[in-house]
Amino acid sequence: MIGDILPAGVRYADSRTDLTHEPLHPEEEEHIALAVDTRRREFTTTRACARKALAGLGIPSVPILPGQRGAPRWPAGVVGSMTHCVGYRAAAVARAGEALTIGIDAEPNEPLPDGVLEAIAFPKESAAVHALGRTNPGVCWDRLLFSAKESVYKAWFPLTERFLSFEDATITFDVEGDSRTGTAGGFHAELLVEGPWPTGRRMAGRWSVRDGLLGTSIVLLHSTTQTRRNT
Repeated sequence: MIGDILPAGVRYADSRTDLTHEPLHPEEEEHIALAVDTRRREFTTTRACARKALAGLGIPSVPILPGQRGAPRWPAGVVGSMTHCVGYRAAAVARAGEALTIGIDAEPNEPLPDGVLEAIAFPKESAAVHALGRTNPGVCWDRLLFSAKESVYKAWFPLTERFLSFEDATITFDVEGDSRTGTAGGFHAELLVEGPWPTGRRMAGRWSVRDGLLGTSIVLLHSTTQTRRNT
């Protein structure tokens, strides 16, 4: 699913089942030793996906430990992102010479719990979510908004090592396709925090909804960021 919204040059791997048989490196095993079973399954499977994606770049198996605020510590010369939700795990990576940053997120295509939309959205975003729900009801737009903001944060943090809250970016969606068979489109995020912004104030991403899941991604390629800085 996540592969639908990633550009060429980005390697990814995903799984709808937990790969509990996949071995962990000793450092990873130490990190997860006291975790509950659910967390161990998430951790193990996302690392298995990440190592498969890294293998696509010719990089051998290495430990992938959480760093600041849980962001994965990738091998030198690599950028990437991981995500997990109920029934889905994925990782995406690229050479740092090709991409500046990657942010991916996956969620179930289900409405957010009561009160969450109001906590993460500006009034204009809430109005847009409700309008899109009337015209394209096959997508849970409130959950997609949450996911898009998660992808923005995952792309932003490795560049700045600064926290980004839900109120620090606004999202605008574009719609393509047919909600009955699987919908896709783009979105734009505008950062509301003080600069400097390593990639400019705006980020462009992609989204897709298929088979009960939705996914969002932001991949900032060096060619794209250079063009943005020159315009």
